[in-house]
Amino acid sequence: MNPLTLTPLPGIPFIRRGDDLAEIILHAISRARLNLEDGDIFVVAQKVVSRAEGRLVDLRTVTPSAEAEALAAKVEKDPRLVELILRESAEVLRAAPGVLIVEHKLGFVCANAGIDHSNVCGDDECVLLLPEDPDASADQLRRRLEEATGKRLGVLINDSHGRAWRLGTVGVAIGVSGVPALVDVRGRHDLVGRELRITQIGAADELAAAASLVMGQAAEGIPVVHARGFPYPLRESRLQELIRPKEKDLFR
Repeated sequence: MNPLTLTPLPGIPFIRRGDDLAEIILHAISRARLNLEDGDIFVVAQKVVSRAEGRLVDLRTVTPSAEAEALAAKVEKDPRLVELILRESAEVLRAAPGVLIVEHKLGFVCANAGIDHSNVCGDDECVLLLPEDPDASADQLRRRLEEATGKRLGVLINDSHGRAWRLGTVGVAIGVSGVPALVDVRGRHDLVGRELRITQIGAADELAAAASLVMGQAAEGIPVVHARGFPYPLRESRLQELIRPKEKDLFR
């Protein structure tokens, strides 16, 4: 098995609405003197995708509904922020002072519908929404990179999420293109010959978490990481592979 190597791409500027993210990444590849190979993967931070797609919202333009006002009082959050969370959500799952857990319209469960203030802009009135369709964003970026390089590549968009059983945030995949989201190893055998019956690997999430270690969470300024040596064959997939069906979600 080849080693997994993660290489930060240098010189990515602060991305703004309308910036050509693919072209910026291609310039960064050149600066890093990377010779791409088939099977290479680019992990891209959600924030740069969202900023390029114009998902920045000024809270001063948001008028909260009565529902948002009532919920905001319960969770002790800005009613304008709660209004955006409701717009981005399919269902509110948990609400308590300081905590608002929802099912995002994209299908996964997260805090605050993934809406964030950090690394957005210098104005506390600005927040950033997730991309409208992260899989489509990953597809578009992958297509541009493959056309420019002639290589078969994968693109993964990651974000930081909390977890039900543990403290701390970790990187997770919210958009994939050409990267297997889930790897099913049922039917294979372990070291002692026992057949695996339930093991499915969240491969995209594992890579997203590894890349997050390189990206950092504060002022590191590394939103794109090149990965080589991913231990599973590339294939077409979608984020939906990772979403646990409601009827199997015991925590709901």
